[in-house]
Amino acid sequence: MKQKHRIKSKKNLVIIGAQWGDEGKAKMVDVLTEQVDIVARYQGGSNAGHTVVTDGKKFVFHQIPSGILHEGKKCVIGNGVVLDPIGLLEEMGSLVKAGVKVKDRLIISDRAHLLMPYHRLLDGASENRKGSGKIGTTNRGIGPAYMDKMARVGLKVVDLLEPAYFRRKVREVVKEKNFWLKKYFGLPGVDADKTVDAYLKISPQIKPLVADTTAYLESRLKKGENILAEGAQGTLLDVDFGTYPYVTSSSASVGGVCTGLGIGPQWLDEIYGVAKAYTTRVGEGPFPSEMDEDFGEKIRKRGGEYGATTGRPRRCGWLDLVALKYACRVNGFTGILLTKMDVLSYLQTIKLCVAYKVKGQLIQEFPASLRRLADCRPVYKEMKGWQGDLSQASQLKDLPLEARKYLDEVERTIRTPIQWVSVGQDRSQIFQKS
Repeated sequence: MKQKHRIKSKKNLVIIGAQWGDEGKAKMVDVLTEQVDIVARYQGGSNAGHTVVTDGKKFVFHQIPSGILHEGKKCVIGNGVVLDPIGLLEEMGSLVKAGVKVKDRLIISDRAHLLMPYHRLLDGASENRKGSGKIGTTNRGIGPAYMDKMARVGLKVVDLLEPAYFRRKVREVVKEKNFWLKKYFGLPGVDADKTVDAYLKISPQIKPLVADTTAYLESRLKKGENILAEGAQGTLLDVDFGTYPYVTSSSASVGGVCTGLGIGPQWLDEIYGVAKAYTTRVGEGPFPSEMDEDFGEKIRKRGGEYGATTGRPRRCGWLDLVALKYACRVNGFTGILLTKMDVLSYLQTIKLCVAYKVKGQLIQEFPASLRRLADCRPVYKEMKGWQGDLSQASQLKDLPLEARKYLDEVERTIRTPIQWVSVGQDRSQIFQKS
């Protein structure tokens, strides 16, 4: 039975991943879209794989905000996103085929930067060259696109609407990109004019969607409408606060909201973190609470832990409360949604990582040093597991006592209230804790 998800009317909300991404943010966005007027993506790009399951039907969103499934809601792709326009049109087409209305509901920032074909080529070539030192990117070109943005040689969506300037700019940039592709990576170069022609061909389809979204959002906010800001990836992949260099190339934490949408912090009311009842990460990098290979595979199969964008198997670990507490501090979370509680059912014992040990020293803060984090060994608190299927739970009292104790222990340690609990994939399988 579908649950009602009530929040105080007209608050502006932020949804942020509290771990290494893949926490179930899209489900939270989908649920809370009922209570907002606009859903806006503020960073990332097609490397996102936000999954929503409704009535048994699965949708995976890469660039379009997850709130698009709700009729009448406006969706904004903010300036902090790096946009793949060809991929966007494909995503829109898939939604239309599935019966989802997109026309007149999607707005793209004219200041968003464009992801170009050479970004993908450079991303893949760079990863392959690193060998065992790979970062573990999605090879979607996201990092190189953000690099160009910061190097002030990027192309914006508004440039796509000015054909002569766009062609001249692409020709200039491709000269440098081809130098690296050919001379350094030993790969064929990019044909600048063919690239321009392909992008200008779709420009008429993109143009009606483009607007000054900073002005649009401010006008809507001042009229009393509210927004939900949707983040991609997670706090531990944030370029500043994550496990650098094994991170994404954007601000996946709360600071990215204002820079990625062009709104002031005074508009932000509630900041919600999404975390799994255990921990996963994709790609390389330290992972203190990682499970052993056999048990990790068991949880991977139970939880369907494979990347929605890449299909790569996710590494699985026990819930790391040191890292989660750090994410709470960095973002100022006002509440947590804990997902995939059902995956931990039927285990005799469940572990919580409550501290680290490094060379005999006990530490309770998430270290900045990657080498120090790699040396960290988890200190676990063991709790009795719960028996029984949680998928039909619709309120806290429906959970076994052991599951409620688990939630209480997490909440006590991170000092942030758990406000929602998810017990299955479907949008209906979630309830408010209190």
